[in-house]
Amino acid sequence: MKQINEQKQLVGEAAAAYIEDGMMVGLGTGSTVYYTILKLAQRIKAEGLNIQTVSTSKRTTELAKSNGITVLDLNKVEHVDLTIDGCDEFDPLLRGIKGGGGALLFEKIVAAASERNIWVADSSKAVKQLGKFPLPVEVLPFGHTHVLRTFKNEGMEAAIRQAPDGTTYYTDSGNIIIDLYLQEINDPTALSLWLNSIPGVIENGLFINIADKVIFIKDNAVQEMQR
Repeated sequence: MKQINEQKQLVGEAAAAYIEDGMMVGLGTGSTVYYTILKLAQRIKAEGLNIQTVSTSKRTTELAKSNGITVLDLNKVEHVDLTIDGCDEFDPLLRGIKGGGGALLFEKIVAAASERNIWVADSSKAVKQLGKFPLPVEVLPFGHTHVLRTFKNEGMEAAIRQAPDGTTYYTDSGNIIIDLYLQEINDPTALSLWLNSIPGVIENGLFINIADKVIFIKDNAVQEMQR
């Protein structure tokens, strides 16, 4: 079995091959898309590609710009041809959990604006049923303890995400993330609708009917699944 970082590099670079000259590209966030961005920068220099991008996080913007990639404000862009992003889990129907890196809101907005969405994933991300990975829910700081209480009253194990220094983690939007430790999700669509109906919830990390293709590692080889 190839090491996880090697897998991430393989699929991240493979996804960059789908980027064509003249495209407006959405750049996701995470350790796998990192390799997509580096490969894209190489292609722009080597092939003279005319590529513009929109970003899903501050750290992606910094990485892209530092490698000579043009990043535009999504509000100034009419059309996104292709977004390449990572995922924390994906099932056989290409439903996924995203947001482990804290960028789920911007990732979902950019994905919705994109004509096509490709996810890149190492072998650990393919699951039969979603839920082992904690499900992130982005909430407003105002009243977030009441949202947390709502989850706990439903019998869910829930916790406010902490930064590495032990303080409360805040997203690029200044919001808080509550992670739900569900173990299994039987009806992702119903759960997503319920979560987003709770006052104070901005968005959740269930991405349904969004990914058109997943590039991942299976049996030590790069493989693809399409919806």
